[in-house]
Amino acid sequence: MRALFVPLLLIYASGSGKVAGASGAKGNRFVCTAVPAGTDLSCSVDTSGRVQSTSPQEEELRNIIIQLRETILQQKETIVSQQGTIKELNSKLARCEADAKSRGSARRKDYSKNTMGDLPRDPTETVEQLGKTMQSLKDRLESLEQQLRANTSGGTLPNDLRDLLKHRLTDLESQLLTRVTELEEEKSQLYNETTAHRQRTENTLNSLLERITELEKSNSAFKSPEDFKVSLPLRTNYLYGRIKKSLPEMYAFTVCMWLKSSASPGIGTPFSYGVPGQANEIVLIEWGNSPMELLVNDKVAQLPLSVSDGRWHHICVTWTTRDGFWEAYQDGERLGTGENLAPWHPIKPGGVIILGQEQDIVGGRFDATQAFVGELSHFNMWDRVLRPIDISAMANCSAYMPGNVVPWVDVNVEVFGGATKAALEICEDRLFDS
Repeated sequence: MRALFVPLLLIYASGSGKVAGASGAKGNRFVCTAVPAGTDLSCSVDTSGRVQSTSPQEEELRNIIIQLRETILQQKETIVSQQGTIKELNSKLARCEADAKSRGSARRKDYSKNTMGDLPRDPTETVEQLGKTMQSLKDRLESLEQQLRANTSGGTLPNDLRDLLKHRLTDLESQLLTRVTELEEEKSQLYNETTAHRQRTENTLNSLLERITELEKSNSAFKSPEDFKVSLPLRTNYLYGRIKKSLPEMYAFTVCMWLKSSASPGIGTPFSYGVPGQANEIVLIEWGNSPMELLVNDKVAQLPLSVSDGRWHHICVTWTTRDGFWEAYQDGERLGTGENLAPWHPIKPGGVIILGQEQDIVGGRFDATQAFVGELSHFNMWDRVLRPIDISAMANCSAYMPGNVVPWVDVNVEVFGGATKAALEICEDRLFDS
C-alpha cells in the first residue's frame, strides 16, 4: 500500500510575495504538494500551478486506488470468514473423533461383561451417523471451494494466500478420507466380532437345547440315569429292549447285570448280540429245561447258574479270546470256569444288542419260546476281564462301575412292544426281597 502513495511535503508560506500569484494576500495558508519518492526535501519545490484543480489522469488514478483498497478489504473479510469456517470444521472433526473413541470404549466395556445371549450393539447406526457428518463436511468444503473460485475470479488474490488455502483444504480432505477409512475398518471389525459372538451364543443355545431334549426324553422319575429297570412280563416275540450303542472289535469282555425272574421252564434270553453273518455272536440263554448257556460265535458253554427263584440276582460272565477262557459269577461268587469257547476269535463290531430276545437275524426274527420273562437292570459291558474283587463289590452294592463299552443309562435303552422302563434302586429292592 505504501508504494501506491508518495510522501507529502508540507510547505509553509507566510506573508506576501512568498508564492507566485499570491502577492498582497494577508494571513497564512498551507499547500499540500505531491513529491516523488527519494526527492531531497531540503531543496526548494516548484509549487506553481498545484493549487489548481486536479487533472483527469490524477482522478483516474485516485479511483483505481480506491477500488484496489475496497477489493483488498473484501478479500480480507473473505479470508477471515474462511478461517472461521476452517476452525469450525476442525472442531466438528475433533468432536466426531472423540465421539467415536467414546463409543468404542463403551462397546469394549460391554464386551467384557459375561452375559450369554446379550449381543453387542450393531455398529451400523454409529457408522452411518458419522458418514452423514463426513458427507456434510465434504459438501461444505466443496461450497467453500466454489466460493473461493468466485471470489478470486473478481479480483486478484495473493499467491501465497491462495496456496495456503489450497494446502489447508487438501489437508482437511485427506484427514476426512483417512477418518472414513478408519471408520469402515472399525465397522468391519465390529461386524466380525458380532458375528463370532452370535455364533458362540447359538452354539451354546443349541447345546442346551439338545441337553434339554435329552432330559425330556428320559423318565423324570429316575433319581439318576442308571436307577431304572426294564420289565418284560410276557413270553412273546414282540416285547424287547434295544441298546442304542454297538460294540467295537474286542478280544475279551465282561457282561454284568441284575436279573429277577420266576419263569418256568427256563428264564429265556436275557440278552443277545448279533452281527451280519452271525446272529449268535454273543448270547446268554436258558431255554426249556437246559441249564443257562453262554454262546460266543455260536459256540456253547454251559454255566452253573440258577436265578429263577423270583428274586434279584447279580450275574457276570467273562471271556477272553486267549484259549477261549470264561468265568461265571452269581451274586459276587465265582461258580464256574472253562476254556475252548471260540478260542482266538475276535468279537466282531457293528452289531445289535437286544434285551429279552434271541436273534435269528440281526435285530429281528424273534422266537417267543426263547423270550426272557422278568425284569433286568444295570446291564453293563467292558472290553476286558474284570477282577473278582470288582465283581464282588458291585454284587454287594459297595461299588458301582459303569461299563466302558456299554454303560447302563436311560438314554441308551429303548423298549418296544409293551416292554416298560420304571424307576429302581436295586440295592434297596434287593434288601426288601431278602
